[in-house]
Amino acid sequence: MYKIIDTHSHLFVEEFDADRSEVMQRAREAGVCRILMPNIDLASVDSMLQVCEEYKDYCYPMLGLHPTEVGTDYPIVLGKLKALLDEHPRTFVAIGEVGLDLYWDKTYKDAQMAALEEQIAWALEYDLPLVIHSREAFDEIYTLFCRYKDTPLRGVFHSFTGTADEAQALLEFPGFLLGINGVSTFKKSTIPDALAHVPLTRVVVETDSPYLAPTPYRGKRNESAYIVRVVEKLAEVYGLTAESVAEQTFANAATLFRLA
Repeated sequence: MYKIIDTHSHLFVEEFDADRSEVMQRAREAGVCRILMPNIDLASVDSMLQVCEEYKDYCYPMLGLHPTEVGTDYPIVLGKLKALLDEHPRTFVAIGEVGLDLYWDKTYKDAQMAALEEQIAWALEYDLPLVIHSREAFDEIYTLFCRYKDTPLRGVFHSFTGTADEAQALLEFPGFLLGINGVSTFKKSTIPDALAHVPLTRVVVETDSPYLAPTPYRGKRNESAYIVRVVEKLAEVYGLTAESVAEQTFANAATLFRLA
């Protein structure tokens, strides 16, 4: 069985409270050997860390403030998150998930941008990868990251669902990879076309559980075991075996997140 790293999963949320151990067992049986977990806000940090402690050396925590959680109090929230990072710098494998989300509401656009820039500074300070959430904000994200081209900044553009042109633009940032999840398996997904000129060396796989379950589980609760469907889809896209895709994306993630 090939080994897979799920680079983005929220298995600490309450949707998994009733059967988390079974979900973890199914993930192991599917070949998932590492699960990376981004918190969402300050309130979700404790539950994330508890799950990562319970499944030590299997689940690895990130730290950040999701853009949809940015409000008027964001400087206070970021201060508390930064204190955690300063106190336990070796605990977290990435800063994430952070970014811009202008899909529902642009009220806090400036605050989201300020929060993102502060968290980029954390990533540079601690030499940690960034996990970027970008929704209806490609131009803003691209313009911002152009300022960091000559820095060691690295990370993942999580849940990439953009166009071929957008994929090529993001590849201009040498330290960044594209996170591909279950959306790639949807019947009308444009992701396979967008990946036509993206080397597999610039791709990692993820689930974003409990969201975005792949076909044939679309509409149901997602879980890390379903990442096999994403690997199989990428094998189809790249004309490779699933084992080859798993091996390459495993190496990509292990290198980026510096996993032993």
